[in-house]
Amino acid sequence: MTNPATTTQHGGTIPARPGPRDVAVTDAAPGRTGGTATVEPETAPAPASPSVIPGAGPATTRPGERATLRLRDSGDDEPARYAPEWLQLREPADAAARSYDLLDPLRIRLANLPRRADGFVIHDIGCGTGSMGRWLAPHLDGAQHWVLHDRDPYLLHFAAVASPRSAADGSHVTVETRRGDVARLTPEALSGASLVTASALLDVLTREEIGTLAAACAGAGCPALLTLSVAGRVELTAPHPMDEEITEAFNAHQRRDGLLGPDAVTVAAEAFTEHGATVRLNPSAWRLGPRQAALTEQWLRGWVGAAVEERPELAARAAGYLSDRLEACAAGELRVVVHHSDLLALCRPVDVAA
Repeated sequence: MTNPATTTQHGGTIPARPGPRDVAVTDAAPGRTGGTATVEPETAPAPASPSVIPGAGPATTRPGERATLRLRDSGDDEPARYAPEWLQLREPADAAARSYDLLDPLRIRLANLPRRADGFVIHDIGCGTGSMGRWLAPHLDGAQHWVLHDRDPYLLHFAAVASPRSAADGSHVTVETRRGDVARLTPEALSGASLVTASALLDVLTREEIGTLAAACAGAGCPALLTLSVAGRVELTAPHPMDEEITEAFNAHQRRDGLLGPDAVTVAAEAFTEHGATVRLNPSAWRLGPRQAALTEQWLRGWVGAAVEERPELAARAAGYLSDRLEACAAGELRVVVHHSDLLALCRPVDVAA
């Protein structure tokens, strides 16, 4: 991992994208308060086009490309796979979904670490616009230095500008951004790390790449909090005969090219366990209703679009299905549960590792 950028101590709003396009953001998800930052960019019109925001649906990728992460050597001129619009749109639902039950064992582990003058060092892999830091930093006591990794310099700019100012106890939070190759993550690259975090990452990795991540964390003796991995299950109201077909086709699309998709969290749990880590898994479902209609619309278009890309013979029937679901969404009648899983791996500290 190379090319560290400027360190910052300030927080603030995510800047608007230069040019004519602006960004949509929803309010914080209902039923969850305290410590969750609401991101409000300087300009915030909603996406009016029926097209899918990059990241919400299928995208053509080059070999070795996974979303915003550069996992293998490739040209730097490739466009980003996740648009800031999509990452901002999903942030409140992500914050509401993440498992709060995993925070206590994480806090206990961090409290038992030797105190460093500069506080905890937290590496956020595939950080996007920095939503994990905005959620987690205010839930942890003590000074924190976040090292944000992503392949997209514009998303890294977002993440740095909108980084949290302080921890739960008022301690300083600082941020550093890096572009690098996640597939080359090593224990040496994580030397001195207190924690590794990621969101919506595991399901876009291969078995080998997850093994690399687990080995790096175990070798550095640092825990990992890996959230919002797709579980391959959705629930929509009211049930429709095509729900299962679309789900199966979408899951098959997620497993293309050796990616693990909904199998990822199980593979990751096994990989960390093999390295001697104590692993905990908790559900972290999106629960989308009328107040998340903009996110639900984009998720629907991407979900059905990926299913049809995987099974083109579904196209004619899927068009009618999507139209019906979007109509119900617009009318405030649709509710969706998109199941995810969070994983906490408590790797053995290196000074007591066997």
